[in-house]
Order: sequence, then structure tokens, then C-alpha cells
Amino acid sequence: MDKQREFVLRTIEERGVKFIRLWFTDVVGTLKMVAVAPAEIEGAFAEGLGIDGSSIQGYTRAYEADVLAHPDPTTFQILPWRGEIDPTARMFCDIHTPDGEPAMSDPRYVLKRTLQRAADRGFTFYTHPEIEFYLLKSGEYGPEGPVPVDKAGYFDNVPGGTAHDFRRRAVRMLEDLGISVEFSHHEGGPGQNEIDLRYADALSTADNLMTFRTVVKEVAIEQGVYATFMPKPFAGHPGSGMHTHMSLFEGDTNAFFDQSQTYQLSTVGRQFVAGLLTHAPEITAITNQFVNSYKRLWGGHEAPSYLTWGHNNRSALVRVPLYKPGKGQAARIEYRAMDSAANPYLAYAVLLAAGLKGIEEGYELPAEAEDTVWELSSQERKALGYKPLPSSLDHALNLMENSELVAETLGEQVFQHVLKNKRLEWEQYRAQVTPYEIEANLGLL
Repeated sequence: MDKQREFVLRTIEERGVKFIRLWFTDVVGTLKMVAVAPAEIEGAFAEGLGIDGSSIQGYTRAYEADVLAHPDPTTFQILPWRGEIDPTARMFCDIHTPDGEPAMSDPRYVLKRTLQRAADRGFTFYTHPEIEFYLLKSGEYGPEGPVPVDKAGYFDNVPGGTAHDFRRRAVRMLEDLGISVEFSHHEGGPGQNEIDLRYADALSTADNLMTFRTVVKEVAIEQGVYATFMPKPFAGHPGSGMHTHMSLFEGDTNAFFDQSQTYQLSTVGRQFVAGLLTHAPEITAITNQFVNSYKRLWGGHEAPSYLTWGHNNRSALVRVPLYKPGKGQAARIEYRAMDSAANPYLAYAVLLAAGLKGIEEGYELPAEAEDTVWELSSQERKALGYKPLPSSLDHALNLMENSELVAETLGEQVFQHVLKNKRLEWEQYRAQVTPYEIEANLGLL
């Protein structure tokens, strides 16, 4: 038996684990779970656990319902919030069809397949996300909307504040789960927080993000507050993004590093950035998948809205930081559009695919944006050639629908389901009469 499987079985016995939650993700990025008893795990390792895929968003059609969940023993962790009463562990699963093939509808497999494309070119893809979210007094809200837990701002130290205790508890729990945290602090909005995970390979990062969301929700419940990853819960305050730092390595060498080039960004790195800028419009329906996502992108408060790159320019879509000049391992680029409600498996897959396309086709990187893009007039932006990201989910879906890159990366089944699911969301949103319309028009018309 595989050593990792042996370790899992031995740990279950030694720690008295009573339940094992098998985790997987639907196409929208919602975490799914089935709990099994310890006696079932050896069989699940050997043969998989049968589940009904037809009741999971985007997995199967009704007439081909059965799929098998195969737990990945490398992801085994005991869940710290369950305590010592009935200890509970979790493992992420890979979804297979009954004939043993990977299920094309499994978001984890979509990312694995894209990572393999990179590996075939000699690259390993590393990611480092900065995750923003809001803490609210409750998940309920009245006429005034949701109520944040504080009125603090960026990097504020709030003695005795809820956010301090929350972040301390959440970071400790993440560390207990083997997820390394680099920074945590209060963000710009009232009740808004940010926790940054240490860089890891993209598959581990995506698994860690699914765990992260669960931890944040659990700690919030424990502390009597509510955590939301909604991209823009407040019109007058910043949205919650998930800026992600990315790099490609060839073995132990950072392929993005070249000390002789501007900002020490290599030709490969420049081509990768050019790929992101070229394909950003068509991948935005994946990196920003909700109607509300576009309120963040186009609602001000420093969200990137135009296809630009820069060095210290935080208005750019892609930033090339230079934190440690001359240190090759630290070379990376930062993609700033993605929000923290994205499905990380699909989002990292399309970002990597866009960057690889730039490398494969030898894309030329345009001139960097030295101006603060938000402060320019529309005529100035047009003169400089700064093209916009999609302005709505509908706009983003129209661009994605015609994208060969997204269709190839997601595979036909996931591609079609995302289009169908998100078109329905847009239609439901479009049919709403909003408070803004009532306030602006009812007394006037």
C-alpha cells in the first residue's frame, strides 16, 4: 500500500478519528462533502466512493449520474474546529467516471490538466493569494443593508476589536491545518480583513483556498459574527479582491527572473504577462464569476478595470513588484482582477493557460502604464490604447463564449455549464427592479 495511505490509516486509528469528510468542489466553486466512517476509507482509497453526480452543479447529465470520489491522501488533515469530541478529518477528492477515467467536469482535474501542460514545457506554477473578506455583525440585514463589525480602515490597529481576535484564531487554525500564512491585517473597508497565504504550487493553493473559506466561516460562527466573500457588499467601500502573485519555475530556477532586464522580469515573464493582458477579457467570466463581481471592478476603490501593466502602479491589472532586487526566487507578477469568490481551480487554470499562450506564441508586452489609470479621462485612456475589462457579467460571458482558449482549458462540459449557469444568473438579475431605480424614478415618472 502507498506510504501516504498507510500514514492516513494509522493516524485515523491513533488519533481516534470518528468521521472523515471527503471534500470536492462543484463547477461554481461551492465546497461539497460526504462524511464516511473510518472503516470505509481503505475501500475508498482502493475503489473510490460512489456519489450521485447529477445533483452536483455541472457534474453529469441525469442519465450518466454515477461518479466515484477518490480521496487524495496527501490532503489529509484533522479539522481543528471539531475539537477532541468525535475528532473529524478531511481529504480532498479527485472525481472519476465508473470506468476509471478522470471526470472532465471535476474542477480539480481542470487545473491538474492545465498544470500538466505547463509541466510538459518544464514549468511548475506557483501562486500566492491575498484574500479579502468582510466581517459583518450578522448574515441578516435590514433596510440599511449589512452591518460591518467595526469602522476601522487600512492597517488600523483596533484595541479589543473583533477583527484582532478573529484573525488570530483563523491564522492559528490555518497553521494547524498545515496552511502557512504570510500576513494578516485590517483592510480598507469597515469590517474588511485580508489574510495572505504563503506561496505554494497552484493545486495546493486552490485546495488551501477552499479550506481557507471554510475556516473563515467556521471561526466567524464561533465568534458570533458573519464572514462574507461577496465581491462588493457595500457600494461606498472597497470590494474584496484576491490579488494573486504568480511565478513559473524550471526546476529550482525562477523562469520569471533575469537581472539584466527591466524590473528583472525575464523574456518568459514578459510573454506571460502579455498573455494575461491579451486574454484577460475572455477569462474574466471565470476570475470574476458573479453579477456582483462587476460592481467591484467598475465601482472605484482601486479595483483594476483596464488591460494595463506596471511596476509600482496599483491601478494596473498586472503589477510587477520588486520587493527583493537581485533575489531570483522572489521574482513574480501579480494579477489584480480576480475576486475572492472565484472558483480557484478554474481561475488558476485559465490564468495559467493565458500566460502559457503568451509564451508559446511569443507575445510582445506593450509599454507599461506609468499613469494612475483611474485618474485619466476616457479620451486619454483611448489615446494610450488602454482597453477595458468586461463591464458586466453579460459582457464577460459573450467574450468567453467565443474564446478557444477558455473552451480548451475548461473542456466542453465545464465550459458549457459555466455559460448556462451564469447566463441564468444574468437573466435573473436583469429581471430585478432595484432600490436605485425605485428611488431615482418612482417619484419623478
